[in-house]
Amino acid sequence: MRHNKIGRRLGRKPDHRQHMMRNMVTSFFEHEKLTTTDTRAKELRRVVDRMVTLGKRGDLHARRQALQVIRDKKVVAKLFEMIAPRYQQRPGGYTRIIKVANRLGDNAPMSIIELVEEEFSPKVKKAAPVAAAAAPVVEAAPEVETTEEVAEAPAAEVAEETTVEEKPEN
Repeated sequence: MRHNKIGRRLGRKPDHRQHMMRNMVTSFFEHEKLTTTDTRAKELRRVVDRMVTLGKRGDLHARRQALQVIRDKKVVAKLFEMIAPRYQQRPGGYTRIIKVANRLGDNAPMSIIELVEEEFSPKVKKAAPVAAAAAPVVEAAPEVETTEEVAEAPAAEVAEETTVEEKPEN
């Protein structure tokens, strides 16, 4: 059983698979699009998203980490200076996989992997009605009145109420 084994084998030894992914990532960032099999595209997406995230960080350590995977300095410069700033507001999902016709020779399912070009607009979060009801509204306390004002206030209110009630009836 392959419990806790991440990634696809792609029918290759680990060294060959690593070199193939490095070449594919380099070609992908060079052309910003690549046509390959479905499984390779799905595996390539993991590496590409990680590289774009490093490019968004933009510091020296991130650049050196990207150079461990992408061995071409010009491609890394393109990633950090042109590609990554486009996705500064996007939290992830930098690539799109589009399935195309099967390959003629061996009928393998093919797909195109490319960078997403749409502008990202974050979704507006709705305020939960439960949260609004749970937080009671605190009103400002009225100023403390002196005893003379308190004694006068009820008498004035009673006088106003009686005038309202004593309207003549028709």
